[in-house]
Amino acid sequence: GTILPAPNFNPIMDAQLLGGALQGISCEKDVLIEILTQRCNSQRLMIAEAYRDMYGRDLITDLKENLSHHFKEVMVGLMYPPASYDAHELWHALKGVDTEEKCLIDILASRSNMEIFQMKEAYLMQYNTDLQQDIDSETSGHFRDTLINLAQGTRMEGYADPSTAAQDAMILWEACQQKTGEHKNMLQMILCNRSHQQLWMVFQEFQNISGQDIVDAINECYDGYFQELLVAIVLCIRDKPSYFAYRLYNAIHDFGFHNKTVIRILIARSEIDLMNIRQRYKERYGKSLFHDIKHFASGHYESALLAICAGDTEDY
Repeated sequence: GTILPAPNFNPIMDAQLLGGALQGISCEKDVLIEILTQRCNSQRLMIAEAYRDMYGRDLITDLKENLSHHFKEVMVGLMYPPASYDAHELWHALKGVDTEEKCLIDILASRSNMEIFQMKEAYLMQYNTDLQQDIDSETSGHFRDTLINLAQGTRMEGYADPSTAAQDAMILWEACQQKTGEHKNMLQMILCNRSHQQLWMVFQEFQNISGQDIVDAINECYDGYFQELLVAIVLCIRDKPSYFAYRLYNAIHDFGFHNKTVIRILIARSEIDLMNIRQRYKERYGKSLFHDIKHFASGHYESALLAICAGDTEDY
């Protein structure tokens, strides 16, 4: 990750500085950036507790009241524990004016069983409703079925059986040829439930049987969000940082800077693999992530994103 626990951490002093920055006549945004992007999530939660003790107010509420637009989204997003942040993003993706399918794909295709379990618990606590039920009512078809399967968080872990890999690859190959409802079900069952180690072997066998990469085959045979979700699952199994680098590049360049996606990925991956994502981004696209954010964002919003992204000297 790019965000590490701050040394010599003092939550009371941080809470005091934040209070001063938020209570003043003009909000001192630089102070907010300096503190909230340079503390790890567990430290930020301790600051929020100290802030409540000190001022009798909720830090998230004060941030929402004092800030606006995308800068507010970044600062508030940093204050959620990871599972609560995922739950928050999923809720808005499902319950907003339009369902944000790409957000559902990003989160559910990339999280581990444990992360999914914690996210579902947070979702239930925050919104008093079941994540799988909401997916069921807000999406449809094989896309919905695959999301619900992923949301069960029942992927096998660590287990690999070479003798069944060729069998699974054959089923995937048939599913790409015949495309019946039953074949689509088999396809998503294998991709959602087999262990990562198993699927590595299955993808290799698929290549041997068909002479084609599994991603190319899926892209050829299917379309829409179902196809995007299947590809995301494969890419995340192969190399999660590469998947997120690809998603960030698209969000920055294809949609005229899709703020929500950029913010969500930077915050969610900041303590996990954002360094690796930056590395893949630079290798694949020739420009650093830092450079591209700097080019498209501005003001305090830009400063906050760059602070989370962190950069090396040559990125400037």
